[in-house]
Amino acid sequence: MPMLKLKVNGRDYEVEAGPTTTLLEVLRGKLLITGPKIGCNTGDCGACSVLLDGRLVKSCITNALTAHGKEVITVEGLVEPGEFHPLQKAFYEHYASQCGFCTPGMLVAAKALLDENPSPTRDEVKEAISGNLCRCTGYVKIIEAIMAAAQEMRKKKA
Repeated sequence: MPMLKLKVNGRDYEVEAGPTTTLLEVLRGKLLITGPKIGCNTGDCGACSVLLDGRLVKSCITNALTAHGKEVITVEGLVEPGEFHPLQKAFYEHYASQCGFCTPGMLVAAKALLDENPSPTRDEVKEAISGNLCRCTGYVKIIEAIMAAAQEMRKKKA
């Protein structure tokens, strides 16, 4: 079986991965990184979303071997342990998560958006999270939280 070398949340790993192994299987099953959730396994729900070299991907449909030599950021890697990313803080303050299942994917999708566009409109936020399904919230609080985090992040940069 081929060896996969990748960096996840700042740490280097080397693991075996077969030609049909998904990135989600490596993250959860081999590296025990459980932020990315097993949802649909078809790329429809976004619960498994991660950043692969800064690009938002659905890890359940991403072949693990395509991550060879690349960097993966999961929700656990948004900040240093014991700290909160402005998105995490805003989700808490705006009651943006209920059951929490979609939250890791939503946070990663929102980070991808704000890394690319620090001043998104509500419509741009909606578009950015459109690949992430939530059965609990109706998205209003999630959108409010992302908008608030964007504002907070802009203030910190100023």
